[in-house]
Amino acid sequence: MNFRKGQGQEDPEINLIPFIDVLLVILIFLMVTTTYSKYTELQITLPTADADKAMEKPFELVIAIDAKGNYALNGRAVSFHDVDGLALDLKSVVQAANQKDPVVILNADQFATHQSVINAMQAARVAGYGKITFTAQASGKR
Repeated sequence: MNFRKGQGQEDPEINLIPFIDVLLVILIFLMVTTTYSKYTELQITLPTADADKAMEKPFELVIAIDAKGNYALNGRAVSFHDVDGLALDLKSVVQAANQKDPVVILNADQFATHQSVINAMQAARVAGYGKITFTAQASGKR
């Protein structure tokens, strides 16, 4: 028995509002989690290997720092009073060797204080030597 003969059935409709809400949440999630590649962060020109050219070995000025904060320049112990005094010692070693622009090699003990290493770096800067490198021990079994 159909008591509603005059009324027709309604066509089902898809409710788009929850669908749009879900799509917006997905869109926001994708925008937040997307990573963008930055190729222009650092512009690096890599060196090329050329075996034909023989480079001159630069004069090396080795600053050794032990765990107690004692300094040695090219194997000769020096006393440290201040950065300017160490800079003068650096200049005198370079002048005695009749060289101009040395490579400063910092050879610090693993238990040397950071301040000792910073003092040596600052002394090299005050002396006008900008080429500084550090020595490191290769990892592995001794």
